[in-house]
Amino acid sequence: MPRGNAHLSKVHYQGKDEDFVIMVESIKAVQDWKNDRSIPLAQVVSGFKIFVTHKHGAQNAHDAASKQTLENEFGTHNEDECMIKILEGGTLQETE
Repeated sequence: MPRGNAHLSKVHYQGKDEDFVIMVESIKAVQDWKNDRSIPLAQVVSGFKIFVTHKHGAQNAHDAASKQTLENEFGTHNEDECMIKILEGGTLQETE
């Protein structure tokens, strides 16, 4: 994950009841993964943590998503499966 003045890349997914955010290594890593699913998630996702924003958008405070929240939105609490859905349906964002 970037430190200091580095860029921060993330994917924002607007769900039915919550907004979800995952940190990613880079926008390019996500685009490469979308074109080649043999690339391991470990090379795309930074930290393997799913966050919720309580419908306050991608720029506000993030809390860890509970298993129940994941289950309600994605039909599973398996974080790998949820991350794939977020990567597939989310919006790529990069901040400085």
